[in-house]
Amino acid sequence: MIKVLLAQVKEYKKASLLSPLFAALEVFFDVSVPFVISLLIDQGIQAGRMNMVLLYGLLMLVLASCGLTCGYLAGKYAAQASAGFAANLREGMYENIQTFAFSNIDKFSTAGLVTRMTTDVTNVQNAYQMIIRVVVRAPLTIIVSMIMCFVVDQQLSLIFLAAVVFLGLALFVVIRKAMGTFRYVFRKYDDLNASVQENISAIRVVKAFVREDHENTKFTKAVENIYKLFVKAEKIIIMNTPILMTTIFSCIILLSWFGAQFIVVGSLTTGELTSLFSYVFAMMMSLMMLSMIMVMISMSFSSAERISEVLTEQADIVNPAHPVMTVADGSIEFDHVHFSYKHGNAEEVLSDIDLSIKSGEVIGVIGGTGSGKTSFANLVSRLYDVDSGSVLVGEHDVRDYDLEVLRDQVAVVLQKNVLFSGTILDNLRWGNENATEEECIEACRQACADEFIERFPDKYNTWIEQGGSNVSGGQKQRLCIARALLKKPKVLILDDSTSAVDTATDANIRRAFEESIPGTTKIIISQRISSVEQASRILVLDDGKMTGFASHDELLKTNDIYRDIYNVQQEASGDFDEEGGNN
Repeated sequence: MIKVLLAQVKEYKKASLLSPLFAALEVFFDVSVPFVISLLIDQGIQAGRMNMVLLYGLLMLVLASCGLTCGYLAGKYAAQASAGFAANLREGMYENIQTFAFSNIDKFSTAGLVTRMTTDVTNVQNAYQMIIRVVVRAPLTIIVSMIMCFVVDQQLSLIFLAAVVFLGLALFVVIRKAMGTFRYVFRKYDDLNASVQENISAIRVVKAFVREDHENTKFTKAVENIYKLFVKAEKIIIMNTPILMTTIFSCIILLSWFGAQFIVVGSLTTGELTSLFSYVFAMMMSLMMLSMIMVMISMSFSSAERISEVLTEQADIVNPAHPVMTVADGSIEFDHVHFSYKHGNAEEVLSDIDLSIKSGEVIGVIGGTGSGKTSFANLVSRLYDVDSGSVLVGEHDVRDYDLEVLRDQVAVVLQKNVLFSGTILDNLRWGNENATEEECIEACRQACADEFIERFPDKYNTWIEQGGSNVSGGQKQRLCIARALLKKPKVLILDDSTSAVDTATDANIRRAFEESIPGTTKIIISQRISSVEQASRILVLDDGKMTGFASHDELLKTNDIYRDIYNVQQEASGDFDEEGGNN
């Protein structure tokens, strides 16, 4: 894990090395000051030599100025290194997430990924800044101060040594008890972010059902849970202060008692006793600082593990060693395909799907919620890999293709249509970044989107809000279809993507497809018989199994499931299973 994280330091290695270097120099100058103070007192003030007072006073000023400068530089480089490290961590995670297959993304919740890229990175950034600066400075201060104490007086230094050992052990016990709570509390941030994300993304539903109080209560519970965990941890950490202060005052009392006796007998000078007081304070405060740093590191350790998980996650779907770079045509073949979302650990979503589709055919797919319709579409563009069997496009196994080449030629309009903030043209060019405005207009005409775009004051330069919140569901669907058409694909999959348009517009879209892209294989997944009845053949799925694959007329005669769906829709003059499905 440490190796994975440190690999993200990259161009900030120099700053990461300069910070501890200047921190070490700062310690050298700081611990020199008490020694000079003892000389100033003994050789200057008590001896009545003003020239020595001025000399040692000037030397103290130089040492203090050098220490201050080194401290500033240590802080400056630590800030640069930690901020750069955090930026690289976020960039590294984001880049790796872009390579994930759907199966990889399924392992991490959206809220969990957001927490990792925000709160967790901030925790690691703060810990890294402390490590490269204070973790060098504090131990070095303790070591050098202890050495200076022994140089001044070995007997009195034993008091400090005993105090350091006692304080170190006590603080270790306190920190160890708090670490478990801090590890747990940061995992709870995922629940908090999930609550916020769910509420904001579904704010229209929340308001439509007047569930604001319910959502407030749910969020409050998540916040209070984190609050209680932090309080529990802080109650343990707060013991640091009384332990530290007890140790410091005990050292002062013992040092004053024995130091006074040593001065009386002449084995210790007043200046040396003064310097010992300075060193004891420096050592104890450094120990306190170390204890707080250890708390911060323990808090960030869990965050570091979570970041490392994202950075080291390997995409389940990758390009083969020698990929096929051309999709010959739109033919599709499923050869005894079995598929589950968790390979080997879950119930199969698709079982023994065996069929062949000719290039240019129009294929309908119908079935109830959970029948596997969306899973069928996902396998064609290799968003998931099969458990067994194979899926062929253009007479090649989809696993043999370069992923970008395959997905450019297999355009999918998913159930959940997504638009991004930007103009209509910006969104359309997700399908083809080099598309001209004329090509975009033609794609919108084919998707029957031109009629509502022309009514906008800014037409194709109309601004689309994040998620397409300022257009209707049907308008969003038609824009997404137009975006897919700009790819000029050999296979076009419409996954229930006309559910929000009326039947007349749906028919117009299908008619436009017949005229404008006759050579493209079209797979239309729908809940409506009217959307698929004109297809060359219709695949009927039931609980992941293929129960029929024939024309509309043949299925009415031979397939009970299809006939039942047809009769229900005819009698109700509506759609079968209007809520749609995710599978």
